[in-house]
Amino acid sequence: MSDRPKVTKSDAEWRTLLTPMQYAVAREKATERAFTGEYWSHREPGIYRCVACGTPLFASDTKFESACGWPSYFAPLDPDNVREEVDTTHGMVRTEILCNVCDAHLGHVFEDGPPPTGLRYCINSVSLKFEPV
Repeated sequence: MSDRPKVTKSDAEWRTLLTPMQYAVAREKATERAFTGEYWSHREPGIYRCVACGTPLFASDTKFESACGWPSYFAPLDPDNVREEVDTTHGMVRTEILCNVCDAHLGHVFEDGPPPTGLRYCINSVSLKFEPV
């Protein structure tokens, strides 16, 4: 578990803090359309943080072009900041990725990524906010 204290807010509080699209993805597990998110082709060096609570999630040096239409990373910045859960929606079995601090839905992880991990963390841009270095 992350060293950061758990962030819990009411539904009304999340709705005032997040845009409607951020809320739909982070709190209701929606997905932004492929190739439309702010960060899918973003190349600037920095840290990608949780849009809901600011927890550092991914570093730009783990980002790679996967051609899937969403930002993809081969590893989280700190594995304790993300949590995996089984997702059986849409007739599939996938591994959902959530912020371990505020439970925001981030995306999914797949086992078709590059070395060194072989993983592809496929993350919704709208679940992230970028902090340049």
